[in-house]
Amino acid sequence: MQSADVIALAFGVFNALRLVSYLPQIIAVARDANGATAISLSCWSIWIGANATAALYAWVNVGDATLALVSGFNALSCLAVFLLAAHKRLRRHLGLAAHGAQQH
Repeated sequence: MQSADVIALAFGVFNALRLVSYLPQIIAVARDANGATAISLSCWSIWIGANATAALYAWVNVGDATLALVSGFNALSCLAVFLLAAHKRLRRHLGLAAHGAQQH
């Protein structure tokens, strides 16, 4: 096996793991009743930008549809975490209960 093959295999394995690893993070944010304050929105914003630009770079400059697709999925997954955390924070800021506003 050539070094390029080993690198490609490692890239594939770690990106598959990364794609799967978003789900527990999304679930944890969804279950958080305290406004997802442990989530750094600025950090996730950077990851969204990094993955989105990697997708565009792979598509436009390299012509690698697979890399563009993987990077695009990473960007969308990061966006899901970001939007869910932002939603949780907004609901907390507005004083809404975790499962909806209480009616009197």
